[in-house]
Amino acid sequence: MNAAMEKESVTLSGLARRLVTNGVLDEEKARTTYLESVENGVSYISHLLTDKTLDGYGIAVAASQEFGVPLFNITTTELEPDVVNLVSPDLIQRHNVLPLYKRGGRLFVAVADPTNLQALDEIKFHTGLNIEPVLTAHDILQVIIGKTLDGADNSLGDLDDDDLSELETEAESDQNMQEDTDADINDTPVVRFVNKIMLDAIKRGASDIHFEPYETSYRVRVRLDGILQEVAHPPVNLGSRLTARIKVMAQLDVSERRIPQDGRIKLKLSKKRAVDFRVSTCPTLFGEKVVMRVLDPMASHLGIDSLGFDEEQKELFTAAIRQPNGMVLVTGPTGSGKTATLYTALNILNTEDTNICTAEDPAEINMPGINQVNINTKTGLTFASALRSFLRQDPDIIMVGEIRDLETAEIGIKAAQTGHLVLSTLHTNDAPKTLTRLLNMGVASYNIASTISLIIAQRLVRRLCEHCKEPEDLPREALLKEGFSEDQIDDITVYRPVGCDKCNNGYKGRLGIFQIMPISEAMGRLIMKGGDAMQIADQARSENIPDLRGAGLKKVILGETSLEEVNRVTKE
Repeated sequence: MNAAMEKESVTLSGLARRLVTNGVLDEEKARTTYLESVENGVSYISHLLTDKTLDGYGIAVAASQEFGVPLFNITTTELEPDVVNLVSPDLIQRHNVLPLYKRGGRLFVAVADPTNLQALDEIKFHTGLNIEPVLTAHDILQVIIGKTLDGADNSLGDLDDDDLSELETEAESDQNMQEDTDADINDTPVVRFVNKIMLDAIKRGASDIHFEPYETSYRVRVRLDGILQEVAHPPVNLGSRLTARIKVMAQLDVSERRIPQDGRIKLKLSKKRAVDFRVSTCPTLFGEKVVMRVLDPMASHLGIDSLGFDEEQKELFTAAIRQPNGMVLVTGPTGSGKTATLYTALNILNTEDTNICTAEDPAEINMPGINQVNINTKTGLTFASALRSFLRQDPDIIMVGEIRDLETAEIGIKAAQTGHLVLSTLHTNDAPKTLTRLLNMGVASYNIASTISLIIAQRLVRRLCEHCKEPEDLPREALLKEGFSEDQIDDITVYRPVGCDKCNNGYKGRLGIFQIMPISEAMGRLIMKGGDAMQIADQARSENIPDLRGAGLKKVILGETSLEEVNRVTKE
């Protein structure tokens, strides 16, 4: 088919038909430009904008009508430098766009080509704002962009936080960098985006950051008060660059994408302040997922009152950790605050005359005065081998990050029986099940009964915002069904979350709910007889030890959390 016949076979539609109808193009010219755009592999409107003979305003009017994007007279607008600086000069010039004004979480951007979705996605990625395009004639927009950039100060672009200029990361030399990833790793916008996400997570008090690749999208989420929230949707084609940047910061092998890797980042915010991040990568179907756990050094200075103990629980906890020997176990799922509880105990016990050794996988909080060991199974440094080493170094207190097997449990029990205080964790749902878990591991019942002095089961619940919480009217029958007693219902006021500018959806911060179970003589005899978890739980109730739900309902009565939140974390 020759060129003339091919041109005649083109059926005009969409913008091309609109331009012909509006008299901007004749039909033959519309067909010619359409075929040229296909041949050059560019969008139709982009090809039209490069044709100097066409009326830029006429194209803008037709595009506004066809795509439903409002037409805007940019010459009457006084631009704000702070808004212009939200987008880098490189992006503005490369995509022929210009930020006009910001309203809340929306950024209005002047464009000549509304079909350039890549430009809108990149601006959204770099600013973290929702982008609202408005149409402007191409020739006018180019003139305004030239004048605007001549006097613009774009030193920090969208990262205008004062702290950001002082950000430094401790990393090794570029020995792991590969030539094919150098450009990606040193891509300044990617570097700035990762730094900004990390800084925002610290400011908002997030515990984790998740970088997650999918087939057609990419998202970044942070965990605030135990709940994941989306914070950014960078373009999917930048996923590998983000991962490469984080790997370099964490001193990981950039070229290895097939196996999980673990590393650590120290982010220096200033000369006096630094925050650690524990980094974990995992290969998924569409790229590597990266999770960064924020390790707040201030957690090591938590006071016992900030944990959420009531007075009776505080006395039991303090008495147990003051004993010269025995074992104290803290149980609960990942993210339930076990580490904070253990380090609060260590902070109380950390004195000049005490030798404290810890074995962790890895050590999450650095505490001066304590000998901390990171477990490394590849080199044979396991919990059991670390414990054996500790026992040869005259310790007073030993903390084991987790009891995972019989060998570790038996060495820990031996240490507790020979004049050492041992602190550790187990992954069980409540305190009574901890004892049966140890029995199932193979620990002798007489060792459990004679060694363990206290078991703490815990969960973290979100704390209601004091500024916006409000009473919730619940029927008497519903309260009884939830577990409140008749006496409690008469005076109880249940509060619910509302949400304001001082909190996250009605909650601000978290507090612990605890089941603290000392091993009494009666409970020890029951363990020796081979009692199961249900029998031990019955014995705990007979000794007036509340379970986790009962402890949570007490927090509801005090107005510290909501019934909905207690139900979320104590459902069996």
